[in-house]
Amino acid sequence: MRLQKKIKASGGIVTVVDPLPYMTYQPFLPEVAGGNIEARHAVVSHRRHLKDTELIDGEVVSIDHKARKAFVRLSEEETIEIPYQDIIMSAGAVTKTFPIPGLAEHGIGFKTIEEAVALRNRVLEKIEEGSAEGDDPVRRRALTFVLVGGGFAGIEAIAELEDLARAAIRRNPRMTMKDVRFVLVEAMGRVMPEVTEAQAEGVVEHLRERGIEVMLNTSLASVEDRTLKLINMPDKSPAAEFEADTLIWTAGVRANPLATESDFPVDDRGRIKSGADLRITGDDGPVDNAWTAGDVAAVPDLSGGGVGGYCVPNAQHAVRQAKHLAANLLAAREGQEVTDYKHTNLGAVAGFGLGKGVANVFGFGFSGLPAWLMHRAYHGTAIPTLERKLRVFSGWFWNLVLSRDTTQLEDLERPRAAFYAAAAPAKKKDDGADKAQSSQGSKKPGEKSEVGSGSGGSAK
Repeated sequence: MRLQKKIKASGGIVTVVDPLPYMTYQPFLPEVAGGNIEARHAVVSHRRHLKDTELIDGEVVSIDHKARKAFVRLSEEETIEIPYQDIIMSAGAVTKTFPIPGLAEHGIGFKTIEEAVALRNRVLEKIEEGSAEGDDPVRRRALTFVLVGGGFAGIEAIAELEDLARAAIRRNPRMTMKDVRFVLVEAMGRVMPEVTEAQAEGVVEHLRERGIEVMLNTSLASVEDRTLKLINMPDKSPAAEFEADTLIWTAGVRANPLATESDFPVDDRGRIKSGADLRITGDDGPVDNAWTAGDVAAVPDLSGGGVGGYCVPNAQHAVRQAKHLAANLLAAREGQEVTDYKHTNLGAVAGFGLGKGVANVFGFGFSGLPAWLMHRAYHGTAIPTLERKLRVFSGWFWNLVLSRDTTQLEDLERPRAAFYAAAAPAKKKDDGADKAQSSQGSKKPGEKSEVGSGSGGSAK
């Protein structure tokens, strides 16, 4: 947004390559999962808001910076070359996983808007399923929700989902919150490293008061046949074993693998090496006409507050780096000096459902309603574009007036199920169901879909 008009005025073109037609404002994913924000309002349309930009829906597969060419896959059969003068590597991060047996088959991440929507529907679906189930083991498994990872994303996600479950259960006379089990698994001895130790302990106490089981110094060993095996850390002795239909993974992120598919220098964590001025910088100094910012980049934190000396991967840095990068790139094109990026962390804010939260702002700690209001005020104004800000704030207002919407949307992963049931000849329905549904997955009409089966998003 900062580059497009000035580059166009100078006779150039800004080209954005992304497999998705929108930018996801990831701090809002917990509220989307909790039903507080409409999913479309947590994303920002490229086509609507980048009107002076050339948009290409594709995936960058490699970059040859010496030849100033990016290779973009448009489809399975077609790959094109895009020549450029300057390149900005801002591909963000993807979910970080480990080779845990069964995780890929049974888990779901929390990095995309699609995953947040799927989790909202999953919780509502399982509550309805559990309320009608007479078999106790099956019921317990359906109503057990496990989240691995006690960082900001994980804590906000499990708190919002628990809040959603409470709202849904209030409208279901066959259920109480005692029927539902939420479990948070964290391998470290504390949660939310972004806040103080005392605040982190307060968060754990708050979650436990809500009935959420918090298992610290505990890790997931395997999840096969819907049976989770947990181990104590660091001795790896058995901790617990139980069944659960829903496993949510929020145990960290890593730089987009695209970083290693270029000839740019990367560090030992796969991040593109950057100078403080946001130019890609190797051992021999800055790389001409190459820039980077955000979660894919290892940007030095000149404020001294970053882990390992680098800016932490969060929206606070990414948004500010983007603005600084645009100013530096334009200055460099005009032969002016570029400046270093320096931002002192303002603190951290998190929401735990309606009226609940924690905040650490300028060294001052807040909790409860004040922290929740800070969370909404900060992120409501931080999401790009005025249009999206207005949609988010108006949605929050009507949610407060009309209460949270707990309507479950069925069969989003199998939209042809109803049509197939109506159109297919009765004698061929059973024999042909798998074939007819092949484009929607391997399930027949009427079967419940598994969260985590092919629900990940594409990487920029």
